[in-house]
Amino acid sequence: MKPLIGYLILAFGISTGIASNSFAKISDGFTKLTPTILCILLMCITMFSLAKAMSVIPVGFAYSTYSGLTVTGVLIFAMLKYNQIPNVYALVGILLIIIGVVMVNYLGQLN
Repeated sequence: MKPLIGYLILAFGISTGIASNSFAKISDGFTKLTPTILCILLMCITMFSLAKAMSVIPVGFAYSTYSGLTVTGVLIFAMLKYNQIPNVYALVGILLIIIGVVMVNYLGQLN
């Protein structure tokens, strides 16, 4: 598999990770059956996608990209769906996460 395909699979894993977290919220502490099942199913797809991406992308790059962009995506989802507006410190933190992901992917080197 080529690295571009790995990054596409990683992007799919990030989007299913964001969806999984949204269903975790909707499941009301895993008390509602349908959102609970969707959350678990999407998390399994997320982990499968992440594992496949790691077969061609270095583990540190893949996981830092997955975790940083998933956290950012969940924050944006919460802002849009639940009107949960972060304060300036949270926004600076998210900005630093995004900068970190960019630095790892474009400036990071393997030794």
